[in-house]
Amino acid sequence: MYIPFDQLPPHARLWIYQADRALTAAEQEEIKPMLERFATEWSSHGAGLQASASLLHDRFLVLANNEAVTSASGCSIDSSVSFVRELEQRFGVSFFDRTRLAFLKDEQVQVVGMNELKNKVAAGEIDGQTLYFDTLVNNYGELQDAWPRPAQQSWLSRYF
Repeated sequence: MYIPFDQLPPHARLWIYQADRALTAAEQEEIKPMLERFATEWSSHGAGLQASASLLHDRFLVLANNEAVTSASGCSIDSSVSFVRELEQRFGVSFFDRTRLAFLKDEQVQVVGMNELKNKVAAGEIDGQTLYFDTLVNNYGELQDAWPRPAQQSWLSRYF
């Protein structure tokens, strides 16, 4: 059962996938109805999930489920991963590269490779206050309240 993304309860569970490049406006227009259709049909052991999906900042695909209604099972999570893999194939984009980190600088999403992070911190290009898109955020309330968040308030804090 589909629920509009902005009507999710704060405790709704999230899965955030970061694209390896910005999605074009045309790609986003094609993907949005696919996301709604997936969320409408997404189920766990035959029970429909109260789910939603959205594209944020031209780069982040977010799937959500209100676990208070029906919890996502391993099989339903596997089906969501398959769906994201299908999007990758169709649009020639990767959503599973965890070696790239996204920051918000000058109102633009800037992506930095993990192997570049220490140098960027040492050069002062990234500091603890730099806003970081933490894909480990796991509920809608946290997404609304603290996303992006200062890098020092994430798992990146060890770099500062």
